[in-house]
Amino acid sequence: MFNIVLVHPQIPQNTGSIGRICVNTDAKLHIVKPIGFDIDEKAVRRAGLDYWHLLDLRVWESLEEFYEANKEFQDRFFYATTKSDTPYFHKEFKKGDFLFFGSETSGIPVEFMKKNWENTMTIPMGKNGRSLNLSVSVGIVLYEAIKQNYELFDIV
Repeated sequence: MFNIVLVHPQIPQNTGSIGRICVNTDAKLHIVKPIGFDIDEKAVRRAGLDYWHLLDLRVWESLEEFYEANKEFQDRFFYATTKSDTPYFHKEFKKGDFLFFGSETSGIPVEFMKKNWENTMTIPMGKNGRSLNLSVSVGIVLYEAIKQNYELFDIV
């Protein structure tokens, strides 16, 4: 199982789609407030379809609260960001890793990533694009992590 961490998500449909991805990959979803919508909003549930009640979900009040509760794992925190030059497929993922994704508008706070900058990663894109949809990004990185650890997962 992997841990997906959404830092300050803004779009309910993205979060719903990510919840659906998490259910289908046995990943735990951590959402760090502030959130740009009500987590019970109809759009989140609709995008998550009938999977939302199966989601292993934890909502955190702040990044500081999340960090304090999980700091012993900080060497396994990986940050998806456009500010990195290291492609995600050059990282070695292990079961239980925390894969961080920032808000659709501002990304992950740089000060937080500086605690473990060597674990920043990017999804390579052509020169005309500046970012990908958040749920697409989560899917890309999460399935790379699963690919690297496939024999440890009960996913068919």
